[in-house]
Amino acid sequence: MSVPLELTGLTKVFPTPTGPFIAVKDVNALIDTGEFVAILGHSGCGKSTVLSILAGLDKATYGGIVIDGTEVDAPGPERAIVFQSPCLLPWLTSRQNVELGASQGSVRRSRREIVATASYYLDLVGVADAADQLPPQLSLGTQQCVSLARALAVEPRFLLLDEPFSQLDSLTRFDLQDILLQVWERSGKTVVMVTHDV
Repeated sequence: MSVPLELTGLTKVFPTPTGPFIAVKDVNALIDTGEFVAILGHSGCGKSTVLSILAGLDKATYGGIVIDGTEVDAPGPERAIVFQSPCLLPWLTSRQNVELGASQGSVRRSRREIVATASYYLDLVGVADAADQLPPQLSLGTQQCVSLARALAVEPRFLLLDEPFSQLDSLTRFDLQDILLQVWERSGKTVVMVTHDV
């Protein structure tokens, strides 16, 4: 029986002046549709390295990522990632940042569909009122919600989250965790999140 997402013997070795450094070794996982998987560990243990390889932003030294029975080692529209920092384009409004995501999915959309998709996801994550504001005008929490909306607007099968709440204060973090769980329950997407926060 195959699963949609599989990590097989995932190992990453970095060369250093003092010799090879093994960042992660022999990581294996079977992740089914609609699951919410958290990779928990202390800072520097290789969590983000695993997620970068999963996103196709880095290549495994050994092993790899298998999606629907096919090994992948490059980014693809079936995966979208939200980083620790919002990474929004500061010269685009929130709506325009999310429209950028909506235009990058695997399904070609008309301009009208892109606008509607962006509006839907901004509303879904609770920041529709910030649609016409530039990122520097927004709080860090609101920026991260916009970043989440942009990733969702790609309409990926797999949503990858790299400690998306680590830079936020406790109250904002709790609010965004609730929003994320509501979005996950509504969308049925498979989510893989790395975190050091139990």
